[in-house]
Amino acid sequence: MRFDDRFLDEIKSRLRLSDVIGKSVKLRRQGREHVGLSPFTKERTPSFFVNDDKGFFHDFSSGKHGDLIAFLQETERLTFVEAVERLAAEAGLALPEPDPRAAAEDKKRQGLADWLESAAAWFEGELRRPGGQAARDYLTGRGLPESDWGRFRLGYAPAGRTALKDYLVTKGARPDELADAGLLIVPEDGGAAYDRFRDRIVFPIADGRGRMVSFGGRAMDPAARAKYLNGPDTALFDKGRVLYGLAEARRLLHAAAPDAGAGLVVVEGYMDVIACQRAGVAAVASMGTALTEAQMELLWRLDPEPTLCFDGDRAGVLAASRAIDRALPLLGAARSFRLCTLAGGRDPDDVLREDGPAALKAALAGALAFVDALFARERDVGALDTPERRSGLKQRLRSAARTIADADLAAAYKDALLARHDAMFATAAAPRRPWTALPGSRGRGGRRGPPPDLPAPPTPEGRAAAKRLAVGIEAVPAALARHAIADPVVLEAHLEALEARGFGDPALGDLAREIVRLRLSCAHLDSDTLRRHLASRGFSALLNDIDRAATHAGAPFPKDDVTLAAVRSQWSHAFEVLNRMAALEEALTAAKQDLAGGAGVSALMDLKTERDALRRAIKTGQVWLPDPAP
Repeated sequence: MRFDDRFLDEIKSRLRLSDVIGKSVKLRRQGREHVGLSPFTKERTPSFFVNDDKGFFHDFSSGKHGDLIAFLQETERLTFVEAVERLAAEAGLALPEPDPRAAAEDKKRQGLADWLESAAAWFEGELRRPGGQAARDYLTGRGLPESDWGRFRLGYAPAGRTALKDYLVTKGARPDELADAGLLIVPEDGGAAYDRFRDRIVFPIADGRGRMVSFGGRAMDPAARAKYLNGPDTALFDKGRVLYGLAEARRLLHAAAPDAGAGLVVVEGYMDVIACQRAGVAAVASMGTALTEAQMELLWRLDPEPTLCFDGDRAGVLAASRAIDRALPLLGAARSFRLCTLAGGRDPDDVLREDGPAALKAALAGALAFVDALFARERDVGALDTPERRSGLKQRLRSAARTIADADLAAAYKDALLARHDAMFATAAAPRRPWTALPGSRGRGGRRGPPPDLPAPPTPEGRAAAKRLAVGIEAVPAALARHAIADPVVLEAHLEALEARGFGDPALGDLAREIVRLRLSCAHLDSDTLRRHLASRGFSALLNDIDRAATHAGAPFPKDDVTLAAVRSQWSHAFEVLNRMAALEEALTAAKQDLAGGAGVSALMDLKTERDALRRAIKTGQVWLPDPAP
């Protein structure tokens, strides 16, 4: 008989795990858990833990863990069906009526699962054959030794168009079955089916119970259309309801000591999950899409406050923002998240390889509470230098709180968000701790220093052919913006800084963020498309103001007598100068807050000296721009 997940979840919701286990094991409460002597081994010191919140037991003496169904199977040698029947009776639930169609579907799904298992074993073998050499080199280069490949069942799909298909057909598979399992692609023109995964490192995807449901693949060819490819939705696989690495993360959670700390962590990629789990961090990832409501429910079953750890690049910041929006309506008691965005554009795998597990765990420990991450995001939407803009922040905070379905929590969030708003403006300088780490920062809690050094100025010989930027500080941003709109290519290396600090003038902040948003939503951006889009978004008057200000600026870009490459080099240098100025202003604000907390004045004075020197250099035209020969 088949029992769907809803029926099994209903049983678990009606029965407390400690009550069921307590009938055969003497338990005593210890914090949020119950502890007792192992029912599986003879021991004198209790090492058997039961956690009602998570719905699982773990026995350190034998290594066994599972839910209440697994407990009955282990201790009373019941089959799965027998254990469910026993518990359903105890919970007062009638067993579902047998359904012939459901039985047929079960048989079909089991057949697909068997072929997926055969494919996984074949992929594993191909990784170790001569054709998998490049894949082996890649994994080793990423710091993943061969000794761990088997733990994560990593494999390789060779480049042949039908290599997997041919192998499984000889084992008795039908092509239509393999297509239903997501292993083959059937052309729309009626041609022969071919392998979905070709010349890719293969990552098996399992459900929460460890059963194979699909695969993901990383292309070995840098020119491949898709770097990462997941299997399609099938009778076994729904990408919005599965989390990569969940079964292993569950094992790590239940093997961890009660005070281990980090709990469940959500990261962005397969390699991040593997790196974290190798370091003992219980990590999972969504299937290359935004975190869904169903996936959030899965997470909350294991941890009431998982940590969302996103990469420190632009995509990671956007993913964090989407997660906040999607989670807000679902928040409730024991249903929240913490958010951790890694500095320097790095991902968890980078941090673990470069700095070690302690550094990643320290970053996770400093994750923002959800309410703080939400406040920081809304605060950093734009400048807050006028009453109207401050009022806009207050309205956004109220609107965000109203999104929460739980009325009591919504009211508490509104109070907490507005209290943070009032506290921020109670000081002379508004705090600007961004919800993403500043370049050059020393991490959460440490003093922020200035960002990395700017490119070295031209040599004395080069200054003879250089032109001075003899314009006011207000005019330079206009010149930067005008040329960026005329030649959007210059923005490619500076999108993250542009999104964070704009062109160096608060009046251009909204314009800069709209440009970044458009660039991230399209593969290519040209000047005409950009101008039309900005005009449609209400920036026409501002564009005219920019043109007028830039005309009077006398900036050395664009010029007719130098190459396009030279113009772009000059633009980048000027942009970096103003970006440095904006970063110094932010660092000064942070240092003033540290001073209010009792910190020393030396750091503040160093930053102020550097800021003032750079400001004088800009205003007096002493910022030199290299002018390569045309």
